[in-house]
Amino acid sequence: MIKRIITLLLIIPALSFCGPEENGTEDDKTKDDSKIELSGTTSFTFDCNGGTGTFTFTANKDWTVSCEDWVTMTPASGTASESAASVKFTVASNLETSSDRSTFILITAGKAKEVIAIEQSGNPVADAAPEVKNGDVVLATNPNVEKFLTEVTYPDRDWSYTEVLDFYGGFNGKKYNENGEEDPNGTMFSWGKEPNSDHPSTYSIRWSQSDLVAGSKMTLTLEDKLGWKAETEIKAGYVFVNITNLVPNDTYSYKVTADSNGKVLTQGSFNTTGHLHQVWFQSACRNGRDLGGWKTADGKTIKYRKVYRGGRMQGETVNATGKKEIVAEGIGAQLDLRGQSDVLKKPCIEGFEFCAPSIEEGGTSMLKKDAAKTKQCFEFVVNNVRAGKGVYFHCSLGRDRTGTLDILLLGVLGVPEGDIGKAYEVTYFSGVGYSVSSSEKSSNATPVFKNTRKAWVYSDVVPYFWSLADQTEGKTFADGVQKYLLEVAGVSQKDIDDFRALMLE
Repeated sequence: MIKRIITLLLIIPALSFCGPEENGTEDDKTKDDSKIELSGTTSFTFDCNGGTGTFTFTANKDWTVSCEDWVTMTPASGTASESAASVKFTVASNLETSSDRSTFILITAGKAKEVIAIEQSGNPVADAAPEVKNGDVVLATNPNVEKFLTEVTYPDRDWSYTEVLDFYGGFNGKKYNENGEEDPNGTMFSWGKEPNSDHPSTYSIRWSQSDLVAGSKMTLTLEDKLGWKAETEIKAGYVFVNITNLVPNDTYSYKVTADSNGKVLTQGSFNTTGHLHQVWFQSACRNGRDLGGWKTADGKTIKYRKVYRGGRMQGETVNATGKKEIVAEGIGAQLDLRGQSDVLKKPCIEGFEFCAPSIEEGGTSMLKKDAAKTKQCFEFVVNNVRAGKGVYFHCSLGRDRTGTLDILLLGVLGVPEGDIGKAYEVTYFSGVGYSVSSSEKSSNATPVFKNTRKAWVYSDVVPYFWSLADQTEGKTFADGVQKYLLEVAGVSQKDIDDFRALMLE
């Protein structure tokens, strides 16, 4: 910024000397005698909130002042006078960006020109999420998803209807106003404009500018009551760090320290609420969520950070920062359910356990025709849970093949089938390209809303498991899934028992 101002100061006064007299065709009487004399402060610095200032000068010609539109001046012009003119100016706030900016006020009188330099810093927390403070209680799940999970109850054995399309948050074909209320005069979300409800709630931890250690990077240490812990590097000069992918109904402690001398800039703890542990890794890993938190029919709870499901996880969708976030989450194994055309040859992150059995279609086709591959998937999940490695399984969108395996895993753990229907439909909150059939292309004007519990995978897989359940003594959905794993897929009873023991509390 300083360099820019100095350059202008050098160039603009020189304009006073450019004129016909330089050609030697005019005598001294016609030389321009315009003159501006500044007095007092000639450069001003403001913080992101903006402010006011005053500068004075004398001019022997009628004068004007001008500047960029974020600086306003009163008066903007005046007449020649031996007395000093005083101009008051107002600098607008710069709260929407963290970028600094600079400009100059140009004073012109005849051919004379002078400048007043203006510098303004950006908002240091412009990119910060809402703040979480010591003692706060915050929602971990995205609010749109939380509303759906809280308000909807589906019965077992009745998948003839859906309610997910009545909820704001994903691409559901309805029109909404800016407040998220259904409105026939509003707008229908289109490709790239959906509200990203598959992103979990994000918050910022903040500290004071005065507490910074000059030039020192910082480290956030974040840990929870479940035994999870992660450290995040923070660039020097920052006064906040954003946190996301929080587990619901948990207690987190945090501490930010300066790397140079260990000074603690801030510390505290907060609690979380919510129904679902959603995950999103930069720059994109859509439709991701933990199987943890769901209750079983006999009152147990699935443990968090064991098994995750979602959309594709590969180099084109996850950047270097995202890979660090995946590792920090505790994921160490990747199961790619895609077919030959797009399945990965190696894991997204080097060193991960990896399985890619090549499955072309979800639904009962996956369960029956690819029963051996479904067995391979189940055993891969169980073996990595045994080894303490979080497993992330996915197809391309995290919708059909992923949805099929999700139903199976939640089912064998004993989650009521009606709740599995809600877990399946959360995909609708991931927006265009993931939640809606035939929506992968942005040019598609007529997406097909068939991936609900009453259509395609869910209405294909769930009746099949129920039919197997009716052949068992208990006749529960979990019984039907177990019968499939034992008698169709050929999974061992030990693997099923171990999976339940490791996943439930």
